[in-house]
Amino acid sequence: MKPNLTLCAATVAIVLGLQLFKLGPIPGSHDLLHTSEILQVTGAVGPESLAFDPNGDGPYTGVADGRILKWDKNDRLWTDFAVTTSQRKECVRPFAPELEHVCGRPLGLRFHKQTGDLYIADAYLGLQVVGPAGGLASQVVKEVEGQRLRFTNDMDIDEQKDVIYFTDSSTIFHRRQFMSSILNGDKTGRLLRYDISSQEVTVLLRGLAFANGVALSKDHSFVLVAETTNCRILRLWLQGPNAGYTDIFTELPGFPDNIRRNSKGEFWVALHAKRGLFAKWLVSNTWAGKSLLKLPLDFKQLHSLLVGGKAHATAIKLSEKGEVLQVLEDCEGRSMRFISEVEEKDGKLWIGSVLMPFLGIYNL
Repeated sequence: MKPNLTLCAATVAIVLGLQLFKLGPIPGSHDLLHTSEILQVTGAVGPESLAFDPNGDGPYTGVADGRILKWDKNDRLWTDFAVTTSQRKECVRPFAPELEHVCGRPLGLRFHKQTGDLYIADAYLGLQVVGPAGGLASQVVKEVEGQRLRFTNDMDIDEQKDVIYFTDSSTIFHRRQFMSSILNGDKTGRLLRYDISSQEVTVLLRGLAFANGVALSKDHSFVLVAETTNCRILRLWLQGPNAGYTDIFTELPGFPDNIRRNSKGEFWVALHAKRGLFAKWLVSNTWAGKSLLKLPLDFKQLHSLLVGGKAHATAIKLSEKGEVLQVLEDCEGRSMRFISEVEEKDGKLWIGSVLMPFLGIYNL
């Protein structure tokens, strides 16, 4: 047998063997997310990020066809609020990954509370902004160090200093290639800072394995960044004796997406999926991931292998010190699946998902 075939055969054998190990609940978790109210996003898919404007209206969310939608709680319907490109002639299907670079794919959303502007991390079109009235967003940052941003993902805004911290998940892979980024062991992700006044961009961290969610601490002394492939959150100190130093804020039992701070200064982390034995082995052995990519497997099959073959949802609340305070799950994926963000507001958790055609509302 040829070496490549042997390698592939061995990989398949390991995959099949490890899939026998089921993903059980996280110790101490509460299997309650299936009780969430489901709010359909009619005619759309993938409400990745959620944001409420300074008046408390919304949420606003970006979906897979490139639009940013606003929820009208009085009329109970979604309305078009903004887009990140005017080139939308072909953007007529709810889900068309091959057109994301044309239609845009808005991911992280944050309102600047003082101005009312909505900042948008568009995976393909960079960091953008749109005014309180919505419409066509304008470009803020589209390239860094002479190269176009390839996978803009999430952000948080320091309104005291008027700067934005945002992530570029990869300098090699686009968003629609995120499985390739993980399986190749790509470590080109970055955390960046944009100064709104000077319009200058600074690279704060490099070499991140799929840089993802971003959140500032309540006192603005540090900023967190999710490193999805490594299933952990890093902390970059901005103030105090440790300013400029980076450490591990917490290790997680799965792949983190967005991070959102609540009014108490605690952090909600959405896990795209828990990390099973196979996924743990896979991301630790890049040769195996690269071998999988050579097999005749489509995105759904590769994704299924990574997430343990079963849809589920996990939300974790962390203290300001990185301690686990609460774990909520939908272990069977009965209602919530592959969640991307958890936003706490007025005693409710608003839950986004990058793959589902709905969002969830869980009463705390």
